[in-house]
Amino acid sequence: MPRLIQPLDTGDPLGPLPQEFAAIMRPELPSLIKEIGMEVTRAYPEYARLLNGPNGTSIRMGVEQSLSSFVDLVAEPSSPTVLRDDMCRRFGRFEAYEGRTMDALQGAYRLGARVALRRAKKVGRSYNFSPALMLSFADALFAYVDELESLSREGFMEVQAQSDQQSEAVRRRLLHLILSGKPVPRSAIAELCEQTGWTLPEQVTLVAVRAPAGLDRISADPDVLIDPGDPQPHLLIPGPVDDARREMLGRTAPGGGAAIGLTVPTALAADSIRWARRVLELVDAGVIDDAPVIRCEDHLVTLWLLSDPALLDQLAERELAAVAGISSTRRERLIETLRIWLDTRGTAAQMGELLDVHPQTVRYRMRGLEALFGEQLTDPESRFATEAVLRATRLRARGGQSLS
Repeated sequence: MPRLIQPLDTGDPLGPLPQEFAAIMRPELPSLIKEIGMEVTRAYPEYARLLNGPNGTSIRMGVEQSLSSFVDLVAEPSSPTVLRDDMCRRFGRFEAYEGRTMDALQGAYRLGARVALRRAKKVGRSYNFSPALMLSFADALFAYVDELESLSREGFMEVQAQSDQQSEAVRRRLLHLILSGKPVPRSAIAELCEQTGWTLPEQVTLVAVRAPAGLDRISADPDVLIDPGDPQPHLLIPGPVDDARREMLGRTAPGGGAAIGLTVPTALAADSIRWARRVLELVDAGVIDDAPVIRCEDHLVTLWLLSDPALLDQLAERELAAVAGISSTRRERLIETLRIWLDTRGTAAQMGELLDVHPQTVRYRMRGLEALFGEQLTDPESRFATEAVLRATRLRARGGQSLS
């Protein structure tokens, strides 16, 4: 084999490889490709299976293309790399389709580079390559491998992005099915769970978020179902909301305005989100005090009393019919006295202190109430209905709502 020209034997500083170097490398490619294949399949058995499978020919062509392209670039730095780039991206896409990370492919690339460097050292001894030249080769080789890895990562991330989008769409479909409130074939939900890898829990907690606040999907736990694009943003959290989940919720809904529904069996998820959204409505109406995160379980009686405004109007008309015909001023005084009595069952003195009136005034009003309501104040069921109406009336008045 002829010796190379003098520039290859000098001790010049690191720099681009001499173009003549390609003439020495090219004859080594066939055997080098085989050696790299043996080393890679020994270190990564999964690639041995792939090389012997239906995609084996394409994989070998990709390896050959990558090595040949390196030599071509040494011979002519402006050589096109379109085929190599496409092949590397395919490698990355294939790893993603196979459900692997990039670790094995990166390891294979670097192992191939070490085998190539080992061959270059062996050849270099025959040609008296200078240490500077060998360093330049090693530097160029590993820079080239970094480029291959970057191209493969592009393909890998492309598939992952598509997969993530598809998975998110399926997860949203799953969330909508669970919240539909209609009987859904369990097989349909099971199929979607299998597609997304999501385990159907026995209990769930729904969280409603005020729309302008928005949701940060990235900050949500992996097992949380979320639809940030819904006009009424919400989350489904498997199981109850503990401290860790509350911290997650703070990150996911950084603008606050979240209402945590009750933890219910998964089949009742629609009820949980309905109650949570109702709490936000009552906050907006001024009935419930606002806070970054509000728990439905702290306002169950309020939710119940104000669950059906039209029915409440009808009940109030019936239960307060006894005072409907008197003047508004006297009616308000009597109703407030009745409310205090139902709340406290206190003495005239105690009630007078709460009403800021003389005890004798309380006694006078109570005699008037007994005359107007009669047995309605002694019958347990009637008394309970009246008390419920008065509590609901007071709640609605706090929010500026009328009973009519």
